[in-house]
Amino acid sequence: MVAMFKKGNKNLRNLAVLVFFITAPIYLASASNSEDEAEKKFSPSEMIMHHIKDTHEFHIWDKIAIPLPVILWTEHGFDVFLSGGFYHGDGTITTSKGAYVMHHEKIYYAEEHDVEEGVHAEKPLDFSITRNVFSLFMSFALISWIFISIGNSYKKRGGNSAPKGMQSFFEPIIIYVRDEIVIPNVGDKKSATYLPYLLTLFFFIWINNMIGLVPFFPGGSNLSGNIAFTFTLSLLTFLIVQFSANKAYWKHIFWMPGVPVLVRFLLAPIELLGTVSKAFALMIRLFANITGGHIVVLSLVSMVFLFKSYAVGGIVTPFILFIMVLELMVAAIQAYVFTLLTSLFIGMAVADDDHH
Repeated sequence: MVAMFKKGNKNLRNLAVLVFFITAPIYLASASNSEDEAEKKFSPSEMIMHHIKDTHEFHIWDKIAIPLPVILWTEHGFDVFLSGGFYHGDGTITTSKGAYVMHHEKIYYAEEHDVEEGVHAEKPLDFSITRNVFSLFMSFALISWIFISIGNSYKKRGGNSAPKGMQSFFEPIIIYVRDEIVIPNVGDKKSATYLPYLLTLFFFIWINNMIGLVPFFPGGSNLSGNIAFTFTLSLLTFLIVQFSANKAYWKHIFWMPGVPVLVRFLLAPIELLGTVSKAFALMIRLFANITGGHIVVLSLVSMVFLFKSYAVGGIVTPFILFIMVLELMVAAIQAYVFTLLTSLFIGMAVADDDHH
């Protein structure tokens, strides 16, 4: 009984620590506001959009931030500098190749931009390392390190030995993706061809979704909630499906077997449009689910600022914890769904023709 009581106290302490680290940023941010900022009307929509959109810096706390490299292609060539002056200076950065201003995270030539008049003239090409780009590089490095380490471990200890360390965690997931997602949908004969891509796709989305939970705290990123990110993944799937498709696949799109000739002419454009709509659905599904979860949590957080009450913070904290636990599940579920549908589309494209 004493042991159970001590264990219960330990669990309560752990929960209290977790609640503190989740609510502390809210309370500290509220307390750190100056009197001038307190007089300004709080806008939940502006706060939410600020946290989910891409930026040129990592905002840590109040006026503390980590600037990121700005890389611009101008008429005078490449111009590289740090973004700190845009946020924490007078808003204008002048270099030897020009002067620049930032408006809504877009960089313009200073002499051709007028915020008050809404004039947005020609912009330099922006190749900057933004918050999402940095997160992309970080996830790439993390995934590479994980699977290179696992591969080297298999080489040293052999494939028949019991997994250890990271192997023991990732091996069941890899086997599940192979045996329950790829092989049933792509087929046993052709699964080995597409397994590397589908495994990479699953873990890339999953890990970036997990990293995407950090925007609820300072310094995070929201890569999976960026439409350009989901568009690129969907485009890769679309291209792989189309270039892998066999004769039977295109036959079922342009000249469906067992269908009257007139109906074939009517269905062919619809089937062709369906090849694009499948990729479009993949893009929107991942983007909407990840972004929607972030907006719900940030909406709950904004209630603290709207009511300016510690009591409200205590009330909404359990709901924030609940939604964040759901977000952990959604992070894995969305990776599973995207990989499952991709393998299904590939399987449909490479399937043999069963019609005689």
